[in-house]
Amino acid sequence: MKNISILGSTGSIGTQTLDIIRENKKDFKVISLSADRNIELLEKQIREFTPKLVCVYNREKAEELRDNIRDLPTRVVTGMDGLVECAIDIDINIVVTALVGMIGILPTIEAIKSGKDIALANKETLVTAGHIIMPLVKKHEVSLLPVDSEHSAIFQALQGEDLKKIHKIILTASGGPFRGRKLSELKNVTPEDALKHPNWSMGAKITIDSATMVNKGLEVMEAAWLFDIDMNKIEVIVHPQSIVHSMVEYIDGSIIAQLGEPDMRVPIQYALYYPHRMELKQVERVDFKQLRQLTFEEADLKTFAGLKLAYKAG
Repeated sequence: MKNISILGSTGSIGTQTLDIIRENKKDFKVISLSADRNIELLEKQIREFTPKLVCVYNREKAEELRDNIRDLPTRVVTGMDGLVECAIDIDINIVVTALVGMIGILPTIEAIKSGKDIALANKETLVTAGHIIMPLVKKHEVSLLPVDSEHSAIFQALQGEDLKKIHKIILTASGGPFRGRKLSELKNVTPEDALKHPNWSMGAKITIDSATMVNKGLEVMEAAWLFDIDMNKIEVIVHPQSIVHSMVEYIDGSIIAQLGEPDMRVPIQYALYYPHRMELKQVERVDFKQLRQLTFEEADLKTFAGLKLAYKAG
């Protein structure tokens, strides 16, 4: 059994992680959870999974939750100190970092120092602090397991392979809701338009970042740190169907890709059970008899300038 901490348990990745745990209760025990302000959902999670510790980042909401669960033994902490405490508890084996933004850096660092494996769904941690995180992972001999669908795909395509034999990494992008549109056509789009992702169900921030392709730029930088590869060897290709989640091309011209219907539970479960692959009954399967085409396009760096800027920043 793995003892698990989920930082950001009320968000998209956090709730889907709990979906997997709910279906595999004999394999996991929830030790700690965290949320920013959504104490209504967090209380439901506490009553179902009975963690010993939860962090509510917002102090006022933390006090409110303490009062609401006074009938339970779960302890409520708050702020950054609380997040760190939720990440380093002695009983924890693996920490799912599903926080939004750079707030995930310090808890991840402290979890690594405490010998915890990390299931990383917080790309800003590596984008801004990869130079700190990766040496710590090596020093403390822990596993850093990618949860992003693209990085999980690359990770799976690298199993049993020599990293020195990589010719390039090919990151796929759906293109988002504005694929194929020029800059002049985007002057009047609204946040509501940007939140209508054609393939993936995600949190608001990552959905907006996907619409601008800033998210793909962050993924390029994250991949460079995760797989110790030069950014010039990472290519972004637009793949509207989101079936091919990413690919690795080797020096002999062979390309290994990971395919599947777009469902974040697949990479989450792979990270939680690694190195074992387990059945995921609810996931939709690709039916190649019905699949008529897989198409690929060059990324438009002029319209989606965020991606170009990410390469420059990286």
